Amino acid sequence: MIRLEVIDGEDRGRAIESNADLVTIGRAAENHLVVAAIHVSGEHAQIAFAGDKYVVRDNQSTNGTRVRRGASVIALSAQTLRETKLEDDDVIEVGEPEHPVRISVGIAEESDSTRFLSVVSVAKLAEVEAQVGADRATLQALYEATKELGGALELDEVIDRVAASVFKFLSRATHVTIALREDEDETGARTSRYVPVGTRLRAGGTATEAIPITRSVFKKVVAERAAVLAADARRDVGETASIMGAQILSTIGVPLWHGEDIIGVLQVDNRGSTGVFKEGDLDILAVLSQAASQAFTHARLYQRVKVAEERQRKENTYLKRREEKRRENNVIGESSAMQNVFSQLRKVVDTRVTVLVEGETGTGKELIASAVHYWSNRREKLFVAQNCAALPENLLESELFGHKKGAFTGATDEKKGLFELADGGTLFLDEVTEMPLALQAKLLRALQEGEIRAVGSNITKRVDVRIVAATNRDLEKEVAEGRFRQDLYYRLRVFPLRIPPLRERRDDVPLLAVYFLKKYSAEFGKPAAGFSQQAMELLQSYAWPGNVRELENEVQRLVIQIDPNSFVQPDLLSPRIRQVGSVIDRVRPEKGTLKEMMDQVEKWLLVEALREHDNNKSATAKTLGITREGLHKKLKGFGLG
Repeated sequence: MIRLEVIDGEDRGRAIESNADLVTIGRAAENHLVVAAIHVSGEHAQIAFAGDKYVVRDNQSTNGTRVRRGASVIALSAQTLRETKLEDDDVIEVGEPEHPVRISVGIAEESDSTRFLSVVSVAKLAEVEAQVGADRATLQALYEATKELGGALELDEVIDRVAASVFKFLSRATHVTIALREDEDETGARTSRYVPVGTRLRAGGTATEAIPITRSVFKKVVAERAAVLAADARRDVGETASIMGAQILSTIGVPLWHGEDIIGVLQVDNRGSTGVFKEGDLDILAVLSQAASQAFTHARLYQRVKVAEERQRKENTYLKRREEKRRENNVIGESSAMQNVFSQLRKVVDTRVTVLVEGETGTGKELIASAVHYWSNRREKLFVAQNCAALPENLLESELFGHKKGAFTGATDEKKGLFELADGGTLFLDEVTEMPLALQAKLLRALQEGEIRAVGSNITKRVDVRIVAATNRDLEKEVAEGRFRQDLYYRLRVFPLRIPPLRERRDDVPLLAVYFLKKYSAEFGKPAAGFSQQAMELLQSYAWPGNVRELENEVQRLVIQIDPNSFVQPDLLSPRIRQVGSVIDRVRPEKGTLKEMMDQVEKWLLVEALREHDNNKSATAKTLGITREGLHKKLKGFGLG
């Protein structure tokens, strides 16, 4: 029995005592021990009876679980240690480490009056099999039963066949219950809890719920790794079995094992039949358990394979749909600037030359890079993208070229790099100017020789990979200042492709805005009627320093704000965009010819830009998109120079 008591916090004094195999702790009302503190998760932790001990497990809580034992503290979390054994007088801490809820643990050893008639260790089961095999008829029947078990793959099917074999050989058996240790959890950690997974009745059918394993028998089976025969275990059967009218006259518990691990327990009960089990029954069951152990091991392996295949199938479906979407996702643009880009693309896609995509942040460089791939004859192979600024140098090298097992700390398995994965396809290197100089040399060799070498390996591999690189920096300046290798610069800049900023392709703003409006209307389930004329004029007038990405984010925000089936009105636009519409009102040019009025507006814009930059002409010229000399000329023309 285990006793838990909250010893501090608002729930101080709250306590429970339990003989249950599983006790839960958390904020939700369904827990056995409810802890109301807000920093405790709804289903924070659980305590499980694990055959010969109690273990506490963290349930992937937000703030973790700790066990304090004297001066030592054992921290539990999904990322580190998932569970640990509990001892009497331990203190469990749940919630924030700075102000935890502390729970005292008391474990009372149960008096064990169960009379064990026979105990056979796993190590001696081979001798038992030899003794049973002396009877040729029995040996033949056991052989047939073993073949039956070997043909089962599903867990329920194995339970059915094990139960059928037990009932065939043990005439006094009325109930067969299987308890299996929980499989590896989602983190890959092995757990200690044994869970009843099924009960079969001689009378036929399946019990509505698994009958609890007799605790004293179960504890001896797991602790001593032995098959045991108990004379009477009535006192150990819980309320669930009592309700079913169970009266256990005798029981046999046999371990199920795989290698050195006890993976479960097979319990056979005699409930109501005259007489008790004999040692011969234990011997037969011990022999059957060897085949049953293999069958349950295979069933679990089969289940893991099925789960892995299903996960792989879903991943493949997702990747396939993503690839199809990329193929169908044409670059949007009808402006003359974008038509020029498309014309250049068509000239280069079916060549092997390296393409350097240049452009400001948010112009859609990766979309153009994917077009280089999907418009080419490499489209059936992989298109792989890597942001060179996203990883530190050692990890980026491993990501690109792969590594051998043991190449560095944490390299527990061999890994293929992106170059090898993209063999025959295209590798897109975004923000290539962020690549460290040492790694640039290795990239240069891969481009020149078509060979790569994994980290920690002395073997080179030939690959056929088309490189598309992208940058938003001035590469010539990076080379001049020593941050980028000149030889690599010439290798990458075989075919430069400049993507115009959105302010240079304003004719495409309506196309893009409508595309994003439809996209996010469908995603959010909120139909939109479109843009009002004034709202669209404001969108076209704005300079879009963040380019297409900024426009996409603006439209996404608009879809959230508008009422269903309504038009986007100017008042919903961001203030920075609405300011464009108020320029004419603020200038209020005097009536005159068109040139005279436009000159007044231009003069006002120049003065405002200079004021915003504290009369810094270089910064003003850069903001206005003109040269410093051009700014001087305009200022002089207006008498401001």
